[in-house]
Amino acid sequence: MAIPATKTARQVRIIEILQSNRVRSQAELAQLLTDDGVKVTQATLSRDLVEIGAERVRDLKAGLIYAVPNHPVRRTASDAPDSRMVGLFKELLVTAEASGNLVILRTPPGAAQFLASSIDHSGIDEILGTIAGDDTVMVITRDKEGGEALAERFLTWAE
Repeated sequence: MAIPATKTARQVRIIEILQSNRVRSQAELAQLLTDDGVKVTQATLSRDLVEIGAERVRDLKAGLIYAVPNHPVRRTASDAPDSRMVGLFKELLVTAEASGNLVILRTPPGAAQFLASSIDHSGIDEILGTIAGDDTVMVITRDKEGGEALAERFLTWAE
């Protein structure tokens, strides 16, 4: 993954790291950023954490970790789906169809971006990302043939 050397890109990457990892210290976060090719000083990292609203919270598995409000720590693949997300699928999913590594979700008008954001923050490892319009979400999977299984999972959640 190529990350531009901008403040915005760095802060987005910090949020992504905090969502997908249980980060216990700034030194650990700095190392994760370095592993991604993002060089940052401790002072800059500290300012970034303040600007994105990161705070230390107690985690049952890891003790104190950094987290970002409104961006919950992502679940691991073994965890059950978030009940809020399943509720959104029950309420908003009209259809789900797959082709190769793509899943096309239909929603009521105006709901696609809300559902796509929920998917983006879900931590489902096989999802590369989403693109949303007014009533359509395109979900891209990492596996070139992963769309069918993901569409079936989404339909199961909507039942």
